[in-house]
Amino acid sequence: MIFMSEDNFIIPPEEIKNLIKPMGFCLVSNKITVDGEKVGFMYREKPEDKNDSGWRFLSGTETQDYVDNPQTSKIMDTNTVANYDKAIIPYLSLPYGTELERLPDSDEFVVLEN
Repeated sequence: MIFMSEDNFIIPPEEIKNLIKPMGFCLVSNKITVDGEKVGFMYREKPEDKNDSGWRFLSGTETQDYVDNPQTSKIMDTNTVANYDKAIIPYLSLPYGTELERLPDSDEFVVLEN
């Protein structure tokens, strides 16, 4: 399930498959859902409410101005983001406070030390 907007998402809502167990919503950059870039950086913070997974997904190509603009990211079901980039799935059970960066030319992520 996604919240509808005027954005042209690459994957139409009717093509989203159930790839993970329900875990709530997340925040995702339009660089991923509209521009088609892969997740390059993901982190999990304490949820804002019971429906929030805590996950935040960025491509890694966003500028600070882009990130600061609320129109350039969306709240979506975490399963929807898994449909855009299946490489995130093995990492979704990691605890709050985890930050990961994708290895170059890979489907693997490395945990960043705080």
